[in-house]
Amino acid sequence: MNVAVSAKTMPRDAGFLDRERTIAKAGFNRWLVPPAALAIHLCIGMSYGLSVFWLPLSQAISGPQAASCKDMSVFEALFTTSCNWRVSDLLVVFTIGIVFLGLSAAVFGGWLERAGPRKAGFVAALCWSGGFVLSAFGVYIHQLWILWLSLGALGGIGLGLGYISPVSTLVKWFPDKRGMATGMAIMGFGGGAMIGSPLANLLMNNFKTANAVGVWQAMLAIGAIYLVFMMAGGTR
Repeated sequence: MNVAVSAKTMPRDAGFLDRERTIAKAGFNRWLVPPAALAIHLCIGMSYGLSVFWLPLSQAISGPQAASCKDMSVFEALFTTSCNWRVSDLLVVFTIGIVFLGLSAAVFGGWLERAGPRKAGFVAALCWSGGFVLSAFGVYIHQLWILWLSLGALGGIGLGLGYISPVSTLVKWFPDKRGMATGMAIMGFGGGAMIGSPLANLLMNNFKTANAVGVWQAMLAIGAIYLVFMMAGGTR
């Protein structure tokens, strides 16, 4: 995404992600910015669609041992490799993500203004898509604590940066239509689950076998897809 037009000369040693590289030239069409912002927000909006994974994960392991796992503690659930996870323990992933969304937005807001939207979008893409990739590994080896840290904490940082970067950029480009600019970004964030949830279901059904629910494969694929779209939007 490009920042507002400026007359400053770009330093010769400025990197591709540096703020100086995002200064648009005169005549740049500002209506090219909203699609880039929407690409990011449609991806991070999947945070509201993560519940599509919880039921399959709570039924991933079948067998007689399932009955003996009902009374395990949260600590035991974090490290068990033989018991199904409770939906209530999986919901903590979303809670952690929202907490880190707010924390990262507050902590890195000043850095965003200094570094520019392109660098912030790049980091957001790595954190959000990386959260899915690491979570796929956590599901594969059946370790809940990895999901809490990856899709929860790391993904939450990606959420925070991915949320504020497009909003900040849109407001700068549309000072005469601030409400509309903010609304376009929020529309993408709210609509992300409408696309992500059906996609996740489609992928899980495609990868599902008699012995696997197909969640880790679906998470890996979604992480790769979101990386492409967020990189395209954030480094536009």
